[in-house]
Amino acid sequence: MAISNFQEKLLFYTQQKSRISMQLSDVQMKQLSASKSIQTKQQEFNAKLSALYYDEEFGYGTDEYSEMLLQLQNEHEFELASINSWESQLDIEKENLETQLNEIQSYESTWQKLLSAAIKTDFVYGGIGGGK
Repeated sequence: MAISNFQEKLLFYTQQKSRISMQLSDVQMKQLSASKSIQTKQQEFNAKLSALYYDEEFGYGTDEYSEMLLQLQNEHEFELASINSWESQLDIEKENLETQLNEIQSYESTWQKLLSAAIKTDFVYGGIGGGK
């Protein structure tokens, strides 16, 4: 009976590891998405800067150029700060999930050792009892 309890506990840990691994995969995909968003926002910013520089009405050399440039830079910094904040949250979530996974693996290892010891004990008692 003890062996089946150990096996049930190990199956529980396997299920937990699977669930956490799926969550980790999801977080990693979100991190890739955040990295792609930063790259996309940077490309858009560069295109806007170029367009502003050559704009006939507000371009380089006009009185409004520095004001428009400052506005573009502020918008870009705000977008990047938002994405960086999201990335930081994802990093924290990833670390928490990795900690949980390591903890579960440690528990699983302990229960596997207990199961192994129980099997050895049952085998020894069965061998001695059967030989008498």
